[in-house]
Amino acid sequence: MSSESARTLDVTILDRKFRVACPETERSELLDAVAYLDKKMHEIRDIGKVVTLERIAIMSALNITHELLTPGLGTSFDTGEFKRRMGSMVATIDALFAEQDELF
Repeated sequence: MSSESARTLDVTILDRKFRVACPETERSELLDAVAYLDKKMHEIRDIGKVVTLERIAIMSALNITHELLTPGLGTSFDTGEFKRRMGSMVATIDALFAEQDELF
């Protein structure tokens, strides 16, 4: 991310404000991530067994990681779509390298 394209964005997570740098092209995804994390942290806090911000953050991170690594558990990460997108990026990069090679 170049510093020229990065903008600061104020977000609120678990009723606390944070300022983060984010390229304008990734703003929507960042806001989705903030909303998801905020929801997870509120769920942990509202259970009432975890009270410190640090423990709430760690438990939320563990829950989100578990969702990510357990196939079929969460709907937020589509492994097939991820592989398709990675394949598309690799193909684009290969095509650009091929064009570059033709110039020399």
